[in-house]
Amino acid sequence: SCYIIAIDFSNENIPIENMLEALGNIDPSMAKNSYVVSANKKADAIKGTMVGYPANNFTQNTPEGKPVKLSDYKGKYVLIDFWASWCKPCRMENPNVVSAFNRFKDKGFTVLGVSMDSNKEAWVNAIRADNLTWQHVSDLKGWGNEVGIMYGVKGIPQNFLLDKEGKIVAKNLRGPELYEKLAEIIK
Repeated sequence: SCYIIAIDFSNENIPIENMLEALGNIDPSMAKNSYVVSANKKADAIKGTMVGYPANNFTQNTPEGKPVKLSDYKGKYVLIDFWASWCKPCRMENPNVVSAFNRFKDKGFTVLGVSMDSNKEAWVNAIRADNLTWQHVSDLKGWGNEVGIMYGVKGIPQNFLLDKEGKIVAKNLRGPELYEKLAEIIK
């Protein structure tokens, strides 16, 4: 059963809630079993992208090469915004993110842009053109971006809204949904 649970964590057709429940039913005496250890690692990584759980921490560099850690943002509401300069839907969504940022930045809200770009010049030019005045990071590996992989990003724009403790409170908020959720949680 330990082997099956470990393998099933790779099956995207099985709801994660079912997998977590099955893992929770493993006898505690099996905690050091290599399959249980593997399944627990996968579960922790997956939970770090789910609403209600602390977000996976990461470090990536700004365009200037300065490393930025997500954990540096504890104490703030943070929108992790996955986007790219070449992504038309992302660029169309950027004015909504800018509006929300400007409205709530003085109340402890910020955005951390994670670019799925591979061209630094295009990335930096898009930041400037769209007036994205918050912090931006990327490893410039395009769809191979390590944070994108960690968060299971398969399409952009995609975002994760974190509370002040770093817990994910919402995902994939667009347009007025982002503004409404921020108004709800930021008093």
